[in-house]
Amino acid sequence: MSTPGRTLHLNAFLMSTGHHEASWRLPESDPVAGTDVRHFQNLATIAERGRFDSVFFADSPVIFGDVGRRPAGRLEPTVLLTALAAVTEKIGLIATASTTYNDPYNLARRFASVDVVSGGRAGWNVVTTAGPDAARNFGIDDQPSHAARYERAAEFLDVAGKLWDSWDDDAVIADKESGVWADPHRVRPINHAGKHFSVQGPLNVPRSPQGYPLLVQAGSSDDGKDLAARYAEAVFTAQQTLGDAQAFYSDLKGRAAAAGRDPEGIKILPGIVPVIGSTESEARKLDQQLEDLIKPEYARAQLAKTLRVDPADLALDRQLPADLPNEDEIEGAKSRYTLIVQLARRENLTVRQLIARLGGGRGHRTFTGTPEQVADAIELWFRNGAADGFNIMPAVLPSGLEAFVDHVVPVLRARGLFRNEYTGNTLREHYGLARPLNRYSGALAAAGASGA
Repeated sequence: MSTPGRTLHLNAFLMSTGHHEASWRLPESDPVAGTDVRHFQNLATIAERGRFDSVFFADSPVIFGDVGRRPAGRLEPTVLLTALAAVTEKIGLIATASTTYNDPYNLARRFASVDVVSGGRAGWNVVTTAGPDAARNFGIDDQPSHAARYERAAEFLDVAGKLWDSWDDDAVIADKESGVWADPHRVRPINHAGKHFSVQGPLNVPRSPQGYPLLVQAGSSDDGKDLAARYAEAVFTAQQTLGDAQAFYSDLKGRAAAAGRDPEGIKILPGIVPVIGSTESEARKLDQQLEDLIKPEYARAQLAKTLRVDPADLALDRQLPADLPNEDEIEGAKSRYTLIVQLARRENLTVRQLIARLGGGRGHRTFTGTPEQVADAIELWFRNGAADGFNIMPAVLPSGLEAFVDHVVPVLRARGLFRNEYTGNTLREHYGLARPLNRYSGALAAAGASGA
């Protein structure tokens, strides 16, 4: 059960015209909003007006899905975050970046720079990037194995942390009188030599306002949960039922404790796709309007790719084939594969019905109803050991985010579940997390105290 006085953390997951794949086809939608910085600046200011903890952008180094199906072009998210930092003051700014197709030095520098530019509001969603198409953009014939990707990710995060700590907080002296800008003894190489990376350091950015950006993780496989238990401070996840969400929550908090961490140091935020109307009938009308705009031929091809089957094997008005691959045979997004298959089997959905369910949130929980009903759904999971907050994924943007901020947030506040005002300035402060100590400064201080 929930702790008295505990309040929700809310993140706005922003995606072009909205998370529903047909949202771009609505009369009021701008189909090229995904590359319009003003669109995202507007969304960020709406979320900040609602006192959300953060906004978040997914990313992949490959075109997302079929360009015939939905808007697929997207801006590089860390660049976009700097544009959002200029028009907001408090809200956290989180972007996805891959440990599979980047190097630690470049990403550590990029996120430290965003943290400096934003005054301590940056977060990094750490992903390992599944799929052979992405691999071929980097001269690799096929994706590395699931285990290999997570092994590289762990070392990548270790190197990034060392780089962020390569400057002491007080390294910059800027003493004009003495002519000393920084103390050379407080800026150090890291001399990392590991299986995947050899990095000398130091970073060429001083230690940022948060020490280092908030670390977010979104994988729900065993490898993903182990990585989150070691490094993550917030976890974006997808569950369809209260029981599954409770099991994930308990499992991940237990893994964090086993890794020697305080379980409260990881905030778990399941995704929810709210379709909101002033009445239940109005909400269901919008939901049906969106469902009617789905093109089944595109959606079936995407589902077939996810399930690793031939589209011809997915008859629209029949249930999924019985002989699908086991999760162990999947080298891509294992946990999402399992979630989709379990959803279809549990509810006896036809392929057509499954496509409709996935059209809103790609496996995330969808919920259609009034503001009070959406608030009820959020409160139930929050008070019953399933979530520390939620990753809000509006089906349509900007209207869905405006509806949540203007109508759901007031209900949550009236129930004492969400803040009225920000109480801090950094993303870590919003999430109630301490600024990390510098690993090297502590060691040097201990050595000095002992006379070593």
